[in-house]
Order: sequence, then structure tokens, then C-alpha cells
Amino acid sequence: MSSTKDFIVEQIKRQIADFKAEVEESSVGRVLKISDGIALVSGLTEAMMSEILLFKSAHGEVAGVALNLEENLVGAIILGEFANIKEGDEVVCTKRILSVPVGEALVGRVVNPLGEAMDGKGALNTTEFYPVEKIAPGVITRASVNQPVQTGIKAIDAMVPIGRGQRELIIGDRQIGKTAIAIDAIMNQKGQNMKCVYVAIGQKESKVAEIVRKLELAGAMEYTTIVLAGASSPASLLYIAPYAGCAMAEYFLDKGEDVLIIYDDLSKHAVSYREISLLLRRPPGREAFPGDVFYLHSRLLERACKLNAENGGGSITALPIIETQAGDISAYIPTNVISITDGQIFLEPDMFYKGNRPAVNAGLSVSRVGSSAQIKAMKKVAGKMRLEAAQFRELAAFTQFGSDLDEETARKLERGKRLYEVFKQDQYQPLSVDKQVVIYYSLINGLVDNIPVEKVREFEAGLYKYMDLNSDVSKLIIEKKELDAEIEEKIKTVVNNFKETLDYLIS
Repeated sequence: MSSTKDFIVEQIKRQIADFKAEVEESSVGRVLKISDGIALVSGLTEAMMSEILLFKSAHGEVAGVALNLEENLVGAIILGEFANIKEGDEVVCTKRILSVPVGEALVGRVVNPLGEAMDGKGALNTTEFYPVEKIAPGVITRASVNQPVQTGIKAIDAMVPIGRGQRELIIGDRQIGKTAIAIDAIMNQKGQNMKCVYVAIGQKESKVAEIVRKLELAGAMEYTTIVLAGASSPASLLYIAPYAGCAMAEYFLDKGEDVLIIYDDLSKHAVSYREISLLLRRPPGREAFPGDVFYLHSRLLERACKLNAENGGGSITALPIIETQAGDISAYIPTNVISITDGQIFLEPDMFYKGNRPAVNAGLSVSRVGSSAQIKAMKKVAGKMRLEAAQFRELAAFTQFGSDLDEETARKLERGKRLYEVFKQDQYQPLSVDKQVVIYYSLINGLVDNIPVEKVREFEAGLYKYMDLNSDVSKLIIEKKELDAEIEEKIKTVVNNFKETLDYLIS
């Protein structure tokens, strides 16, 4: 018995000798008030901006993010189910800034703004994280924008060219083809060595599911990531969605790759931020938006850039989308974003309802990068074509008065009509740049002047098929990227031969 007692005592002494007290320091607060996914917390004197907070309720832990740092209170948005959080619940600082998973594993997947899979294809296999908020690259690290992003949309690639590293706004009323332009641009990046990120902010889940299906059918999901904050998601997820999508794109930027990112749309993003700000009792300004609503979008869009060779040479090209009311581009949020971006593609309702789709208004649309984001072949034909389009708009307005026309004016009107027929393009059918160069060259050099206006689109479709079967002109344009005498002669030959084939078939 004594030996057993001695053994127990010895064991206790050894444990006492080996014992080391570990002190864990944590900043703990309490929920003072909670409503609509916004919580006011007291006691977190060491909380940082954008720090992840853990809300501990009887039903488990929920993550939140600190947004308001006041003297005695912290205002936080909750990134999950907030119905079970009650006043008095414990809140703990994590000393971690809000981050999202990044990497190749996200390509081809549909995720929420927290980087959690939503497509039923299993968990994401990634261990790397990027902060949601990040300071944009400085001027010294950037390079000029001089490489094109071919959208496959004829009116845009010719008149409003987009370059790698540019921020080009797509703006217009609802249901006139803004998202369609963005999806066509993603589809056209197949084989262009370009990753794509589509951020759906406040969109219906059924609409996003249809977009995913279209991208899968086109083989575009192989290089695309969808970040979904649906219409049923809380305002907190809508608010962080574009920043999370940008962080996922920056992973590829840092590897020296090119990325195209779509924000669809920033109008709903601004509304979600207004909702959060009002609940946090921030002072409202114009249209009840908070005073920093400009900074909300500028710090996001400035992260789109083209880096110089010393910094990897990667790029992020941003296509933000803004919805207008009755075509009013002078409203608060549209003017804010227009002033941040490097140009805008304005979609006009009247053109859309008349059947001119995509309804790109060439007068109000502009690219501040211009022809430096076009290949030489496109640059050569696009300059003359823009002039033809501008002259046609002026002459069409003038001829409404019914005055007599001289021969030159009549010729320009007829050519302009054919030009606008060529601008018409079916949805989800982007066109490669070589075929665009051929049809524009044919237009400005009068090769299709004798084609009836109502037959132009039919002639165009047939010409492309004939080119694929009977000519190497497409291959030459892609290789040389310019229009020399040899290519011009080949274009004339293939167009004239196709016209002769048509005449033979008709006769």
C-alpha cells in the first residue's frame, strides 16, 4: 500500500515540476444590438478595420467583419446566418483580416464571396488566401495599355476597343443586353490565354444558372470562375463580393497572367453598401448614400491594371456594369463610376427596341485607350469605319426633312445602312477579329455596295463560311496582325469570288 502511495506522490510531483502555465490573451466583447445582419459590439477596444470577428451563440459560431471603429463600440456586418445571435452574446477578435481562398482550384467553379463552393462539385482544394481589401498597385509598377481584349462584338472591337488592364464601363437601362456583352466577351477569350472572373451581385440565381450553362456549352467555364452573391443573399455578402472576386483575380495577376473580371452590377453593390451604412448609423448624403460611396468603387476599380515587365507583366481588365433609370447617365452612381473608368459602352434603349442589337450608341460610347488597344489590321479599317458611321448618323438626321440628295450623300447613306446591318449581332455568337477585319474592309472599300441592305447579314454569314473553306486570309491576318498589299488583295479576291458564287447559284 505504501509503495502505491509513494508512486502516486512521485507522479504528482513530476507533473507539478513539468507544468507550464500557458496564458492565452484574447479580446472579448458583447453584442449590444443586432438587426438585419448588423451588430453593435462593446468591449473590443483592439479590433482592427476589416478584422474577422467570431460571434458565439448557443447555436455555434458565425463570422463577421468589423466596419465601424468608434470609441466605445464596433459596428460589424455578419457574414452568415444572424437570426440566432442575441444581445449579450460573446464576440471574439481573431487578429485576422478578411481573406478569401485563391488558386487554380477556383477555375471552373461557382463560389460565394467567402470562397465556399456552391456548385455541388465538392470542397475547394486550396490552401492560399488573399486579403479581400488591398491597396491598388502604384503608378511606377504599371505599364501602358497596348494589348487588345477582343470581345468578339463587332461594334465594340471596332469603335470602342478595350485593352488589357483597362476599366471599361458597360452602362444602360435594364434588360437591354449589358450582361450579354459581358458573357460574349468571356466566351471570346477561349484560346486567348486569359482567365475570367464573373461576379454576380444581387442577380437572380436562376439567371446565373443559365449563364453557367451557356458558358459550359461554349467551353468557357474551363477558364472562368463565378462569384455569386445572389438576390437572396444578405447585404453583407453583396458588399464584399466584388472585392472577393478581385482578390481571386489578383492571384493570377501576381503570376504574370491576364484576367478579365466582370462586376454585374455595381448599382446593386452601391445599394447594399447604402443599406449597411444606414444600419450602422453613418451620416447619409445625396440619395441617402454615405459620403464615401465614391471611394467604395474607386478602390475596387483601381486594382485593375497592367503591370510592367519588372512586376510580372500581368493584367486585370475590369468590365463593371451600371444600370441606369430611363437612360439617365447623369445620376449619382453612374457619374461616379464614369469618372473612375477609362471609358464606357452606352447601350441605348431606342436602338435595342428597333432591333439594332447589341444597342451600342457610338456617340456616347468612348474608350480612352483608343486604337492603341487594336491590332494594326483593325486599326486601319476601324478609323475609316468610325468616320462612315458618324457621317451616316448626321446625314440620316438631315434627310428626315425630305430634301433632295446628291449622288455622294446618297452613296454614304446606303453604305451607312449596310454598316449598321453589319453591327447587328446575335447573342452568344462572338466573332473573331480576322473575320471582323474582312467585313469592315469590304464595307469601306465598296465591295458590298451592290448587296441589298436586307441581305447584308445573310451575305456576311455566308462569306465567313466561304472564307473558312476556300481561303487562308484569316490565318494571314492572325499571323501578321496587319493589312499589307497581299492580304488586301486576298480579301478582294475572296469577297468577289463569293459574290460570283452567289450569282451563279441564284441564276
